[in-house]
Amino acid sequence: MRALFVVPLLCVGCATYHDELMRGEQAFEKTDYERSLAVLRALENDQSHFDETEEAHYAYVRGMTDYRIGYRADARHWLAVAKAVDDAHPNAIPPDWKNRLVTALNELNDEVYGGGMSALSNDGKTGKKDEPKAEKP
Repeated sequence: MRALFVVPLLCVGCATYHDELMRGEQAFEKTDYERSLAVLRALENDQSHFDETEEAHYAYVRGMTDYRIGYRADARHWLAVAKAVDDAHPNAIPPDWKNRLVTALNELNDEVYGGGMSALSNDGKTGKKDEPKAEKP
C-alpha cells in the first residue's frame, strides 16, 4: 500500500524542479536577471533530476543570465555546458537560443584567447595592473 504513495510524491518533486526551471526562464525572458539567477542558483544542486532538454535549458538560461549580469567567467562555463549537452543531444536547445549561445560563447572565448581568464573577471579589469594615479599637488 505504501508504494502507491511513493510514486505520486516522486512525480510531485520532479514537477517542482521543472516548475522552478520554468520560473527561472520566465524571469530571464522578462529581463529580471537577478530573480532568474536566484531561482537557477537554488536549482543548481538538483540538476540530476533534469532530462537532457531541461539540463540544456538550465545551462543556457543560467549562462545567458550570468552573461547579462556581467558574470562572464560563469557565463562561459554554463554556455559551454549548454553547447556540450546540445551537441550530445541535438535539438535540446531551440534554434534561436542556439544562435545566441554560439554568439555569446564565441565572444567570451575570444576574450579568453586574447587576454586569458582574467579577461572575464567580474570587476571589469583585464588582468593588467592599474596605472598609478598621479597625486594632486
